[in-house]
Amino acid sequence: MTRSRADRLARLKLVGLLTFLSLPVLVATVMAVWRIGIPEGRTANGELAPDVPPLAEWPLAVPAGEGVAGDWVLAFDCGERCAELSDQWWRLHRALGREAPRVSRLRIGGAQEALPGEVVTSWAARPDWRADDHLWILDPRGLPVLGYGPDSEARDVLDDLNRLLRANPEAPWQEGRELAEG
Repeated sequence: MTRSRADRLARLKLVGLLTFLSLPVLVATVMAVWRIGIPEGRTANGELAPDVPPLAEWPLAVPAGEGVAGDWVLAFDCGERCAELSDQWWRLHRALGREAPRVSRLRIGGAQEALPGEVVTSWAARPDWRADDHLWILDPRGLPVLGYGPDSEARDVLDDLNRLLRANPEAPWQEGRELAEG
């Protein structure tokens, strides 16, 4: 009798172990079938801008390539709220802290003086994809990554920009160190 009791206990342990190990598969199946507990697939707050050309192709009166070459760029198209939003993007740039040197600011249009660290230019011709008071984040190659409307929260832009800077660390030779010549 002790042998059959031991067999039953071993079977019970095996069933319990198999149930425990299959529980994650069961939970994942329920989540997938009924879409319960699945996080939103979106991680960026801005909008992708596939129809915006690279910065080198923007019809600017004075090309901005020299002032922003090799940096991430916050390109702002001044409109009615130019002064208010220019100040907001300047404060956002300051909020980047030690990552701020990796980001340049480009303001297109506007009558006021350039804020510290800002490159100012104007449109030579108004492209059809531009929008007043719109902000774009461009990567170091000048390709648009995300775009933001005039009512975008600075906190959302800061979150996206910090995420991009973390995901794309600066190369050692870009930190002021030269490449070893060999």
